[in-house]
Amino acid sequence: MSEPDITLKRNQLGVPSIVFLVLAAVAPLTAAVVVLPLAIGFGNGGGIPMAVLIVAVVLMLFAIGYVQMTKELVNAGGFYAIAVKGLGRPAGLVTGLIATLGYNFFVAGAIGTTGFFTGQVALPALTGIEINWYVIGVPIFVVIFLLARAGIHVSAAVLGVALILEIAVLLAFAGSVLVQTGYDISAFVDAFSPEVVAGGSIWIALLLVATAFLGFEATALFGEEAREPRKTIPRATYAAIILIGILHAIVGWAIVSAIGVRDAQETAAASLASGDLLLVLIDTYLGPIIGAIALVLLVVSMFAAQLAFHNSAARYLFALGRARVLPRWLAVTNRNGSPQRALTVNFVFAVVVAGVFAIAVETDAEGNPLPPVLTLVPVGIGFATLAIVITQAIAALAVVVHFRRTRDPRWWSTFVAPGLGFVALLVFSIMALFNFTLIAGSEALYVRVLPWLLVVAVVGGLAWSVYLRRRRPDIYAGLSHDLERFDEALVTTTTP
Repeated sequence: MSEPDITLKRNQLGVPSIVFLVLAAVAPLTAAVVVLPLAIGFGNGGGIPMAVLIVAVVLMLFAIGYVQMTKELVNAGGFYAIAVKGLGRPAGLVTGLIATLGYNFFVAGAIGTTGFFTGQVALPALTGIEINWYVIGVPIFVVIFLLARAGIHVSAAVLGVALILEIAVLLAFAGSVLVQTGYDISAFVDAFSPEVVAGGSIWIALLLVATAFLGFEATALFGEEAREPRKTIPRATYAAIILIGILHAIVGWAIVSAIGVRDAQETAAASLASGDLLLVLIDTYLGPIIGAIALVLLVVSMFAAQLAFHNSAARYLFALGRARVLPRWLAVTNRNGSPQRALTVNFVFAVVVAGVFAIAVETDAEGNPLPPVLTLVPVGIGFATLAIVITQAIAALAVVVHFRRTRDPRWWSTFVAPGLGFVALLVFSIMALFNFTLIAGSEALYVRVLPWLLVVAVVGGLAWSVYLRRRRPDIYAGLSHDLERFDEALVTTTTP
């Protein structure tokens, strides 16, 4: 019997495809509908465009060092691989576990958002028919699972179409606001004035805006499947951050201009309960037909984000399985080059977690059932946000340590820029821990104890690394040897 294939299919993705995958994970329309109003209402109000640009600069500083590491390390392990390279095997193991938890929980939470907005928001508004979120959310996830199994190039094509439609609606809204406000330059200048930018809580604004960039870091996960990865991954990373930053800044400016820069915080805060600030504005500025299209595209945006994170979660499971940290059974690909078993595990995990919330329905004080956006979603997406921000900070530190240890002469790109990025991401991580219930959108007890899962991951990862070093030295050595072996294989297959 032949050995199962444990390599991902190479030369599948160029820069546009990876950018589509990453921007789809960011889900621009979902971020604009959900995250930006929160950041305006809880954060610095009309100064939100500048908050977006500040976060983009921070992430670009991180990316400068991040892409230098991706040039040396081509692997499906993402932050796990970078942490091993820079901070050693124990730190890499901990990082891999935290990232795997985060991405897998995100997909579980996404069943709640996609199912709820499809079955209980979009369908009732468009057809008058309401469907239980779990009943429709699982079949949608089945479609996502099948697309992921079909190959990463198929996912990229589907996500590309969805992304173009999302961006078209957002830019049309921003253009309409610009035209209808009469090209008022004073409103633009006002949104960037120090008084407005520093108004409210700039720190909460930065924290919430950072969640709107969640997913850009996935570029390195597709290194083994990229064409000329040492060029493609850096270009895709820079392009993703720049495009996300510009788009969110433009849409943020359009929202605060439409509702009034000085009154933006109060107006946004008043609309948080309904969560439809941007949808109402789109309906007002572009008309009810485009408003209905935007509602459909919101569901498409959530579908695209779930597909992108499903692919990312599977690649973490695949990489840890290939390193034998998790069962090696996970490190098998199908004829399309997709990590089919890892995809299956993520599918089952997400469906089971979502099923628990579907069966154990919580109710409010009056006995009405709570929607998943108040129960499952805080658990899934809120926890994933915390986990991924922390792994970003670890990766930034790993970049600095690795290049200082190798005495790299490029001080700006391998020390100063990633060092500043690490400090900023560390601040974001600490803020996320202390404001976790705000990120999650729930004060429930089980939400408040979720961050302790990260403590379990840290302690468990360190204990597991000690066990492997003493009892299974071959596996322990493989935590780093695996990375080098696949780098060498890549060089062998790409060198004439």
